[in-house]
Amino acid sequence: MQFTKSLIKGKLVKRYKRFFTDIKLDKEIVIAHCPNTGSMMGLLEKGNKVFISKNNNPKRKLKYTLEIIKVKKNLIGVNTHFANKIVFHGLSNNLIKELVNNDSIKPEVFFDKETRFDFLVEKDNKKIFIEVKNVTLYRDNKTAEFPDAVTSRGSKHLKTLIEATKKGYKTYLLFLVQIQGAENFKIAKDIDKDYYENYLLAKKAGVNFLAYRCKLNSKEIKIEKKIKIINE
Repeated sequence: MQFTKSLIKGKLVKRYKRFFTDIKLDKEIVIAHCPNTGSMMGLLEKGNKVFISKNNNPKRKLKYTLEIIKVKKNLIGVNTHFANKIVFHGLSNNLIKELVNNDSIKPEVFFDKETRFDFLVEKDNKKIFIEVKNVTLYRDNKTAEFPDAVTSRGSKHLKTLIEATKKGYKTYLLFLVQIQGAENFKIAKDIDKDYYENYLLAKKAGVNFLAYRCKLNSKEIKIEKKIKIINE
């Protein structure tokens, strides 16, 4: 996924009211939209280098959007709105080796009246549901983690993937690691024990779990390589 314009460098001042960040650009401070409702644990230290995009649409309240934060010398993509676009690009260009040469890729498909999954892929007359989780938590130098806060919605998705598996669908949960340089992935069970337990139940039920790392720079973000899931 390519940015329409190269991103602008700045420094983080603070995040507030969940959706706002103050960013220092040379001699001025601008307000940028924060497109991430999560806790963003470990990312919000004052002075962190950031990359923001600019949109001159007069209908927009905020011209700037926070896209990438640099932490521990690694770039981390924080715009959760891009996650599905990145995965769609990956599916369309056969960058996810478990899901190549698909006959069709449909975004945002309902499984039941309450739940829709991010993608329904069809291949050789088989229907495959894919749920995507954006990963930004990075507490050591090699391992990415999810979630960064308690997520009852995430547990609900795991339970629904189990139901879909029981009904004959092939199911995947793809952890999209927007963290440059991450080599491993694990569930942060110290942050959300219930999510970890539901992950184990889903794995036992036949839900497939994948973690793929992204390549990030000021011009594009795209899937780069599969990384190992190291949970027991």
